[in-house]
Amino acid sequence: MAAYTVIFDACVLYPAPLRDILLQLATANLFRARWTNRIHDEWIRNLLAARLDLTPDQLVRTRALMDRTVPESLIEGFDHLIPTIALPDPDDRHVVAAAVHARADAIVTFNLKDFPAATLARLHLEAIHPDDFINFQIDLDEAKVVVAAQKCRARLKQPPKSAKDYLDTLAACQLPKSATRLRAYESVI
Repeated sequence: MAAYTVIFDACVLYPAPLRDILLQLATANLFRARWTNRIHDEWIRNLLAARLDLTPDQLVRTRALMDRTVPESLIEGFDHLIPTIALPDPDDRHVVAAAVHARADAIVTFNLKDFPAATLARLHLEAIHPDDFINFQIDLDEAKVVVAAQKCRARLKQPPKSAKDYLDTLAACQLPKSATRLRAYESVI
């Protein structure tokens, strides 16, 4: 199992295309992916509020599949650390507490301002934007990332997407650098 461990913040699990590529990369053993039930609750609550076409049962099924697909992903037993964490938004303390408890290396999040670098450095953590994180994975093992993108696109059936459309979707999910780099492999994605 990969040693580099990351916590996925709820905001990166909310968009399905981003969640899918991150989980596919995790199953490729490029890194160890972790999250908590609170993180699950947050992304599911926000997605249900925004997408009236989705049902709680659908997202509970997704949650269970995530937990089953990524071994040892669910972090528990960190609540006692929450009061010791100081962040601009107190509602984000549970993410850092879980990261500390899990001995994670980084938090993958869009909300970098909510996780100040100086605070995280004292805890031997960093916050990484998902576009930068995926780019790091491309640097580490380009072939595994291309295969992950292939698998994600192949799962899209309703409607199916061309490789170009799939990469456009990733770019629209605030992953412009990753999408640009993967365009070099569009013919095989």
